[in-house]
Amino acid sequence: MNDFWTSFDNMVWNLTHRLGIVDIVDIVIMALIFYELLILLRRTRSSALLKGLFLLLVIVAVSSLLGLTSLNWLLTTLLNNGAVVLIVLFQPEIRKGLEKMGRSSLLRKGADGTEDMDRQERIASEIVQTLLDLSHRRVGALICIEQRTGLQDVIDTGTRVDGEISAPLLENIFEPNTPLHDGAVVIRDGRVEAAACILPLTEASGVSRELGTRHRAGIGLSEISDAVVLIVSEETGTISMARGGMLRRPLTEENLRQILREFYASDSSWLVSFWNRLRRDRKGAEA
Repeated sequence: MNDFWTSFDNMVWNLTHRLGIVDIVDIVIMALIFYELLILLRRTRSSALLKGLFLLLVIVAVSSLLGLTSLNWLLTTLLNNGAVVLIVLFQPEIRKGLEKMGRSSLLRKGADGTEDMDRQERIASEIVQTLLDLSHRRVGALICIEQRTGLQDVIDTGTRVDGEISAPLLENIFEPNTPLHDGAVVIRDGRVEAAACILPLTEASGVSRELGTRHRAGIGLSEISDAVVLIVSEETGTISMARGGMLRRPLTEENLRQILREFYASDSSWLVSFWNRLRRDRKGAEA
């Protein structure tokens, strides 16, 4: 632990006395990394673990200042194996982050081209058509659109599909009395990745009693990830959207098209999406 504080003091001294261009670049890169880690963890259950780890560091510093030798020794011994502890605690998030990096690209070909815009419009139209048809027939459906938080754990609970998004495919999946009817569909990178997936149910106490398991599952996934979850009620045919632990209902055709267009329009390169999120966060803070 003494080595840690010595390194920290050296870093502060270098920043205040010998700050150069390379140091500025290094700081910016580290800031980006920490920002992405916070974005990845802020809506997951591991965010509580991150807060606990930060609190532990604060206790170590306080115990060192107050001369609490026994407590400081115990916590220091624990933190000396910090790398192993972090890997064990955040193994799911580390895996999801690496998966996301592997699927991302700093420069995505055709991101601003007409061909890509046409594909995004087609995907949005196919999903909207599916939801409207199922709503009209009162066939229950649960569609999860993955964003920055990986849903591989959810995908592993279902049946792999890996098919192009189309209304006939999605409607056939949710057709009653078929093998894949029960459960959720996960959409990743513009493709139907898996079907019949099992979602975690929400533990919130304020959810209306009139909402069934399908809605509770959609809200539950939105609480632990940034996924957009679209739900069709089997009883009423009402179309809903769960996001950030909140349920928005009912949705009209116009609402659906606007939501999906905004979602796929924001699905750009890593740097562009980072800049857009940064601007939204700054506007929110100013408001």
